[in-house]
Amino acid sequence: MEAVEASQCLPARVQAGFRRKPLIAALDRLAAGTSPIGLVLGSGFECDPRMLAHLGEHFRLIGNPPDVVRRAKDPTAFFGALTKLGIRHPETQLVPPAAGDGWLMKRIGGSGGLHIHACPPAPRLDPRRYFQRRVDGEPLSVLAVIGRTGPVFAFTRQWCAPLPRRPYRYGGATGPITPEPDLEARLIDISRATAESLGLIGLVSLDFLIDDGEPILIEVNPRPGASLDVLDDAEGNLFRSHVEASRGGDAAGLLLARWQPPKARAAAYLYADRGPIEIAPGLDWPHWTADRPQPGSRILKHQPLATVLADSASPDEAERLCRHRLGLLENLLYESANGKGTPT
Repeated sequence: MEAVEASQCLPARVQAGFRRKPLIAALDRLAAGTSPIGLVLGSGFECDPRMLAHLGEHFRLIGNPPDVVRRAKDPTAFFGALTKLGIRHPETQLVPPAAGDGWLMKRIGGSGGLHIHACPPAPRLDPRRYFQRRVDGEPLSVLAVIGRTGPVFAFTRQWCAPLPRRPYRYGGATGPITPEPDLEARLIDISRATAESLGLIGLVSLDFLIDDGEPILIEVNPRPGASLDVLDDAEGNLFRSHVEASRGGDAAGLLLARWQPPKARAAAYLYADRGPIEIAPGLDWPHWTADRPQPGSRILKHQPLATVLADSASPDEAERLCRHRLGLLENLLYESANGKGTPT
């Protein structure tokens, strides 16, 4: 919050998303008396392209327009495009399979992994969901910055923070990683072809599973994603390149000239998995935390609490340190909330 001049907090609707009128009213209040250059949207908007269109009527959208987001998140359009391009992807369909064993059920436009469930034995048709055959592999995410002069690519590895009924909940990511040269070239070719087919611009991410050296494309996120926390530098040049690309400028040139990515960094979400928690006043937050809730905020069970960061000599070491810090921060927050900590 150190860089924020003003903020508005709206009621939590993690699964359902924002309501249009309260959101636009809050944005209007934030923009009053200023001249904002535009609106950058993170996760949670892809499930409602109509909301994006309404927002675009009030503010200049920095990033992909609603029609591009719709194509990227519509299962028929997206996986149909991959089939035409010859890009390997899981078997995907809108109608439920005859039996749920070996299949996943996903919400259209969902994010953060919370919307992914194992199929029940006899799945039912649901217009909000699609069905995807489960595939094995190691997760790898490609971050692309796509502008007028072409894309720039970087790579991260993600992990989950599973719950019994939410086994694919997003946990964290580490990077930058360097895939084996042949795999790296194939990932770049697939990402470039997918981005061109969908008409993507700016910061986007493509999520893969790597099965015995073979990349399987799972989904595209047509907006800045969690890997921004891992790969951006102290000057925010990845984010700057996103704005530049959306304006039609030379994002790649800007990025290559200025970007100083970390040697190795991990970023992860801490969730309130021990139960609801109220943030203690005067809490001395560690310097390696971000997205800190305000004192007195009540965070419901399993909701995100804060982001934990770790820099180290390698992505593996950064991930280990980040996981360790998750435990330290969880203990600090819950002990402080119970009056057992030492807030200053």
